[in-house]
Amino acid sequence: MPRVADHEERRLQVAAAVGRVIAAEGLNAVTVARTAAEAGISVGLVQHYFRSKDEMLLFAYGHVLERFEQRVTALIGSAEVVGTRIEHMVLDALAESMPLDTERRQDWRVALAFTGRAADDPRLGELKTAALNRTRAHIAQAVVNAKECGEVDAGRDEHVEAARIAAYAEGLTSHLYADPEGLPPAAALAALADHLAGVFTGVCTLRDREPGERPSAR
Repeated sequence: MPRVADHEERRLQVAAAVGRVIAAEGLNAVTVARTAAEAGISVGLVQHYFRSKDEMLLFAYGHVLERFEQRVTALIGSAEVVGTRIEHMVLDALAESMPLDTERRQDWRVALAFTGRAADDPRLGELKTAALNRTRAHIAQAVVNAKECGEVDAGRDEHVEAARIAAYAEGLTSHLYADPEGLPPAAALAALADHLAGVFTGVCTLRDREPGERPSAR
């Protein structure tokens, strides 16, 4: 009997193949047969782990969201160790979801494809809604922490600020993906940094990066 770890590893292998197909050819190109070929396994093996294409897509979308959140968690953990200003933690975390380079552009292409399908698939829609809720909650918590350390004025409402920041970042991301020449990565980052600077106006003692420094497009 296969180990649970082997079972999960195979499902992740299929999810990664789905992502590559979407990035190269779009969501409509995803079939069980095409995914199996991309993953280098048999159609029967894919069907052993996923009873239908919709089930396979649901898992793949969840994997995309989880992978992004894992990167952000690792980034924030490293930043906390060196005492990075909270404003810059938020900037770096949001930058992870922006198509600033080839790798992140591919990730966003996959996420965008699933977002479109989520409008007609309630299960995908639930994953999307949950991800948005978590994003706003994380930003709101960052604002709360920043109020406690002095980076954000105590009178600001963390939920209102979280909604504004999330919406602003998502808007920049859409423009950056659709028109990278009209809105280059550096300009998008500068705009987001300026928006955050209007919220995080105070001074915190925990700081290792000057206000003008921004995350690079890898």
